[in-house]
Amino acid sequence: MDDDSITYVGFDASKAKHAVAIAESGRTGEVRFFGEIEATPAAVEKFVRRLEKKHRRLHFCYEAGPTGYGLYRQIVAMGHACEVVAPSCVPMRPGDRVKTNRRDAITLARLLRAGELTGIWVPDDVHEAMRDLVRAREAASEDLRKKRQQLQSFLLRHGRIFTGRRQGSAACLRWLAEQKFDHPAQQIVFQDLVDAVRDATERLARFERHIEELVPVWSMAPFVAAYQALRGVSLIVAVIFAVEIGDVRRFDNPRQLMAFLGLVPSERSTGDSVKRGGLTLAGNRRARRALVEGAWGYRHPARVTETIRKRLENLPKVVRDIAWKAQVRLCKRYRQMTLAGKKAPIVIAAIAREMAAFRWAIGRTISLQLTA
Repeated sequence: MDDDSITYVGFDASKAKHAVAIAESGRTGEVRFFGEIEATPAAVEKFVRRLEKKHRRLHFCYEAGPTGYGLYRQIVAMGHACEVVAPSCVPMRPGDRVKTNRRDAITLARLLRAGELTGIWVPDDVHEAMRDLVRAREAASEDLRKKRQQLQSFLLRHGRIFTGRRQGSAACLRWLAEQKFDHPAQQIVFQDLVDAVRDATERLARFERHIEELVPVWSMAPFVAAYQALRGVSLIVAVIFAVEIGDVRRFDNPRQLMAFLGLVPSERSTGDSVKRGGLTLAGNRRARRALVEGAWGYRHPARVTETIRKRLENLPKVVRDIAWKAQVRLCKRYRQMTLAGKKAPIVIAAIAREMAAFRWAIGRTISLQLTA
């Protein structure tokens, strides 16, 4: 069937109502604002069924946002194509200073017809549930960091400095129990901050236990196990990468994955002049941070530690070979760049880029074995 028979529908999705615009097929087809509908499954189904009576094929789109993927899943279940659009990739005119729901819906419908919109990868229900759990764990980790900082700032104001190696260790907890303040108000504040740190620590530990329990029954469990073959990749780091990236087969080559993660240099070139800047830092920041954290593990010489050996026991030989090749290459690259006088952030960024390539190779290998 010809693409000219497709009718394009743009949703400006919100909590209460969806603004809807329709673009008729063809370059000169009419683009009109339909109106607003209730943001309920019943209202959406009624609207779609109404369009089905008048148009042969429908193609929907809306911007990714806090409304989630419910609208996408409902439309796809009804047998129509739907795109969840990356808001940062929607073309905008620099001089346009008017933004309304009506205009946004019309713009989406028109750009969808022109093929100018970039759709994102939509996870299934189980994958989204695991991602919610992992992101909740990340929020708990950030909350713990803030609580610890508040406690340390309070102690520093009163000249109490822990001289041990690690904050949160058993020695640190004993040292905190020994602290006393002259005024009751200060003692109350101190104890409340200590209790807040303890509660935040327990909350983070609960989330990590839940992740460990649920990963083995998750469809991405083979990928999580394979990613841990790489040095510097613990269970949590592997799960973060898996939930944020999903199936690496959607990237044709490692360069696409690097670009998605923002690990490629920005560039402003014209004519014979080539000007490259810092990393774009676009794409998924959580997956990028997981890569950067793992890249620090390659400061040390390449070797299979006892922890890594246990992770490698039940993995395919091809995955073990990729992991060892990554160790040898990345440890050598770290030494070479350090000896050349490169600063640590530049070295780690380069290591993280290559780690993305090795993870892509491992992900592709596991995917091929699962589909064989």
